[in-house]
This record gives sequence, structure tokens and C-alpha cells, in this order.
Amino acid sequence: MKISSVAKTIVSVAVVGLPMLAAAESSIQTSTTNAALSASARVNFSIVIPKALYLRVGTGSAYTTGTQAANATVDSVTFSPAAGVVGNGTAVTGTGGDLTGGVETAAVVSNGGNVSLVATATGALSDGTGNTIPYTQITTTASAGTFATLLNAPTLANGTSNTITLTAPASGVITADARWTYQYANAAAVPAGTYGNTVANNGQVTYTATMP
Repeated sequence: MKISSVAKTIVSVAVVGLPMLAAAESSIQTSTTNAALSASARVNFSIVIPKALYLRVGTGSAYTTGTQAANATVDSVTFSPAAGVVGNGTAVTGTGGDLTGGVETAAVVSNGGNVSLVATATGALSDGTGNTIPYTQITTTASAGTFATLLNAPTLANGTSNTITLTAPASGVITADARWTYQYANAAAVPAGTYGNTVANNGQVTYTATMP
């Protein structure tokens, strides 16, 4: 699986101390008597918040502590059904994933409006000799992560998946995550071989998050 580093960046507050953004003044008041005096000076402040979108699927930086960062690691999930059960319809648990057992961490953090999430494959998983297994045979189940909002998973397809839409709350900041468990449905008997595994054999899925 490919983990798309769309924008593995912290949604953070940046206080920009440019001279034109924090301008002070001075004033002076005088009196020839002992009358009370009052002088005032003003300062203008600006806080510039960068627009940011963070996506994690699998290995990546911490995202709950306010310090997200890019990570180029691409995880792999492998399914290896035993010879006697191939195609019997019993789902097969995978190996690999950052949480092991075919389970990946998934998270979106953003501050720029609604977010759309899709998964894209270049075709069915191929063994390189003409035999294929469709991506619909790989299911993804989302279970609770750290945030209150569950990040549902796109349904994998031999192309572009359905779209998962995250609606920005009143705060304007989206924080959603989940544990995505991948399984092989094992619904059909297929010839022996290794399907996918490489980009050439359509073994890589790209997850893409976008916001306006």
C-alpha cells in the first residue's frame, strides 16, 4: 500500500513578528503645573495561521500532539491464505501495517474547510502473467482511533474509490482518525502466484485528501 503524503504538516499557530505588523508609537504629555499626566502608546498585533492539510495512512508522524511532519515510509500489507482454504469465502487477515496484523493508522487534520478523501489504484492486482484479483476483494474496516471523529475508509476499487467527505465543524478544524483493518475476502479460487506487491503489478494504492 502506498501512503500518500498529501500534506503531512501541522495545523499550527504562527505569530509573525514583522516590523509592519507590530508597530508601536510614543507620546509625551507635559505640564507647567503639578497636574496629573497620562500618556498612551498603541501596538498592532497580527497572528497569521497557515492553511494546512495533514494525511496519514500507516507509518507517519505523531498527529495528536500538534507536531505533524512528513514521513516517506510506504507500508506493505500481505495476505497469504493457506492452500486448503483458497477461495472458500473465509476472510484472510493480513500481515504488516504500522499497527501489525494488516492494520494501519489513518488520520486527517486540517483547518481549511471540508476535506475529501479517495483511494486510487491503477488497476486490479496482477501476477504479471495475465491473472488478476480485483481490489474489491480487499476490505477496509475502520475502528475508533484517538479523536472523537471516526475517519471512515474509502472502498478500494480497480481505479478511483468512492469519496469520503469530512465536513468542517464550527471550529473550522477537522480532526479525524481511525484504525483501518485490511482483509482479503478470499471469495474466488485463483491461480497460484504473487498478485500486486509492485507498482508494475498494480500493487500500490494512493490515498489523496483535498480541501478547497
